Amino acid sequence: MIAVDTSSFIAYLSGGEGVDVRAVETALADSQVCLPPVVLTELLSDPQLPRSVASWLRQLPLLEITEGYWQRAGLLRSRVLAIKRRARLADTLIAQSCLDHAVTLIARDDDYRQFVKVAGLRLMS
Repeated sequence: MIAVDTSSFIAYLSGGEGVDVRAVETALADSQVCLPPVVLTELLSDPQLPRSVASWLRQLPLLEITEGYWQRAGLLRSRVLAIKRRARLADTLIAQSCLDHAVTLIARDDDYRQFVKVAGLRLMS
């Protein structure tokens, strides 16, 4: 399974181009896409999202939140902040979901690089 960040999924849905979009296309074609819960929440928050797309997104596999997730996410964010890097809460929660399930994250932006350094997040960007 391969997780997809919100920015890459939005780029895919809007017909964007890039390495990440191609990776999303391949993962979807191979039925390998899964979503961290925060990504699903962010995508469904768009008031302009067509109902058919929202319905399709809800059918994609979701990474389960496991016991101790919130504590691990808090500690992960603390480790990133300790090295004077930015750690947005949503990004931290997405990264922790991927770490818990040992899945690679497809992401368009560089916001996840600190999680690679601090915790070994597998990132495809």
